[in-house]
Amino acid sequence: MPIRPFVPVLLLYAATALAAEDNPPSDAAVNQTPIAMDPVMVTTTLDKARDDIVPSLGASTFSISSDQITLQSLGADAPFSQIILRAPGVAQDSAANGDLHVRGEHANLQYRINDVLLPEGITGFGLELDPRFVGSMQLITGSLPAQYGFRTAGIVDIHTKSSSFENGGSADLFGGSFDTAKTSVESGGTAGKLGYFANGSFNHNSIGIENPAPGTTPLHDATDQYKTFACVTRVLNDTSRISVMGSVSYSNFQIPNTAGLPPGTSPNGAPWLPGSFSSATLNEHQNEQNDYVIIAYQKSTDGLNLQLAGYGRYSSAHFTPDPTGDLFFDGVASDVDRKVSSGGLQADISVLTNGPHTLRGGVMLLTEQLSADTTTTVFPVDGSGNPTGSPFPIAGANSDHAVFSGMYLQDEWKPAAQLTLNYGARFDAYSSSFDRENQLSPRVNLIYRPTSTTTLHAGYARYFTPPPLENVSSATVAQFNGTSNASAVTQNDPVRSERANYFDAGITQSLSPELQVGVDGYYKTARNQLDDGLFGQSLILSAFNYREGRIHGVELTASYSAGGFSAYSNLASSVAQGKDWSSAQFLFDPADLAYVRSHWIYLDHAQRLTASCGSSYTWKRSPGSTHVYVDALYGSGLRTDATDSLGNTIPNGGTVAPYATINVGAERDFNLPGKRILKVRLDVVNLTDKSYELRNGAGVGVNAAQYGMRRGVFGSLGVSF
Repeated sequence: MPIRPFVPVLLLYAATALAAEDNPPSDAAVNQTPIAMDPVMVTTTLDKARDDIVPSLGASTFSISSDQITLQSLGADAPFSQIILRAPGVAQDSAANGDLHVRGEHANLQYRINDVLLPEGITGFGLELDPRFVGSMQLITGSLPAQYGFRTAGIVDIHTKSSSFENGGSADLFGGSFDTAKTSVESGGTAGKLGYFANGSFNHNSIGIENPAPGTTPLHDATDQYKTFACVTRVLNDTSRISVMGSVSYSNFQIPNTAGLPPGTSPNGAPWLPGSFSSATLNEHQNEQNDYVIIAYQKSTDGLNLQLAGYGRYSSAHFTPDPTGDLFFDGVASDVDRKVSSGGLQADISVLTNGPHTLRGGVMLLTEQLSADTTTTVFPVDGSGNPTGSPFPIAGANSDHAVFSGMYLQDEWKPAAQLTLNYGARFDAYSSSFDRENQLSPRVNLIYRPTSTTTLHAGYARYFTPPPLENVSSATVAQFNGTSNASAVTQNDPVRSERANYFDAGITQSLSPELQVGVDGYYKTARNQLDDGLFGQSLILSAFNYREGRIHGVELTASYSAGGFSAYSNLASSVAQGKDWSSAQFLFDPADLAYVRSHWIYLDHAQRLTASCGSSYTWKRSPGSTHVYVDALYGSGLRTDATDSLGNTIPNGGTVAPYATINVGAERDFNLPGKRILKVRLDVVNLTDKSYELRNGAGVGVNAAQYGMRRGVFGSLGVSF
């Protein structure tokens, strides 16, 4: 059953119940001794203890604070995926799903809030989450400790604005180019042992998905997005607390059009007449809904830290075609409606022994239920693929389920003051309607600090990555035989779990108290390398495997901070390749399938060079402060098809052109009476109005061209209170 209707109710009930404990009935108060504690101090202590339950020992970690978010392009009004894009080794892709590629991987990101896993949805968290509730966050990559399983390309670990729950809030108006109009409100506070934070926003603009053409204004690309988040925390005593968090989001997208496309056939199978239908007037839409709720209990005593959590999630994506136009241009019109409901439990514990060891362990369980309903309108066709009659619908309804379970145990051992060895293993099992697999995965990381300014790390991790249930196609290939949606390939082996060996090593060096630099290298080999792609008209991904995969790369980072000035720079090189599609073969062209069977090819999201850099300065002068920033992004280009000297297509054999964009902005804070602050901000995105292509419509799993946003000017006005 979808959890959507229950999220606000659960949060309201939790807030009421927990608040009631601060005001017990008079008869319950008799002979009761008040608890002598400072809730703010207890919350801060418990935050630190929670961090010690699942530390990222030996992994590569990039941290971003809420203040740093303010000093990036668009600040807290940026899509969440754009915040992560400033981390090393992160390449951008479609804004429609908030897609990001970390270290040559497609998706495979795990999101956590306050160290609790967020179950996956049909669409990624890149758009669902709102940066306004972030107190701090980390992108954790590399050789991960044993507590991290299943999605392992990167861990996005978010800590909410909580600790002291400062009383107050803010209201903001944001708008500008591309018909952008956004309103946001947030509020937080503390009442005795109860703390809360909540925010909500509504965003409308006319560039919800990347423009498929190089012009400044996309056709039919409006979006409306609603988001809410709330967190309620009750301090029970000096050593424990309970938290309830939840979110509801609802988004509508128009699918952008490209003018001047040549049509395929007419809706009745007769020859198409020029001028009968224009691709500029197609009317496709997609609706996305995502909700989740988390209930967590934390206990921290001398030498023992524990967190228990339960969570649930509902996610849906519904693509509505243009019933006439899609038949004209594609010969197929598909109405696709997918829903996934999930729920689970997670427990993590750390125990500090009397010696140089800290033991950690935990378990998790997640169940998912997917329903997929499709109605595909097609033509009957002859052996040459020509329509032979009027179109007719083919309906399909599928239901799949999956169970993910895992447990881990590890030991943080400090044989010397400068040396830490973190070793352990996790066991994961995956069972679904189409697959059943498990794996024992050893993990080891070594951290060595020869001086107070130098840290070296090296590690190995064995990874087990089941396919995302929501992206596994449940299509029955045979039902489309003899129609305009028939596949040239009928083989459809089930999507399998990826099994990988991952090696990582690096060094960070403080050249001065203000300047830090680092270098990190990684190498991965995989069997059943997972990948995703867009193979139909909708923005819903389909998963498949390469029988073999290999990825390697290196990252360089630098950061500087002194006084009001700060700067950062990241440069990453990555190579990601696969060989032989071993599942969902019906998705591919027969010639491509034959080529990939015996050749290594680049993964479509592999970008050889990725860079980000930025700097900012803050003046703190009465009656307020001023912040200015400039940042830039560079990509050498995602993959596209190429042609060899004989005219044969090489899948993903080329790249689109490299690009670089520059963003600038300024924010001025004015102190107002009553401890209020007025914030005025101006942002310019793509300052030079660079026309650049992320995708050109060719390549494995690429269904449309995508151009980056042209120059946009945005302003915001906010009042905090």
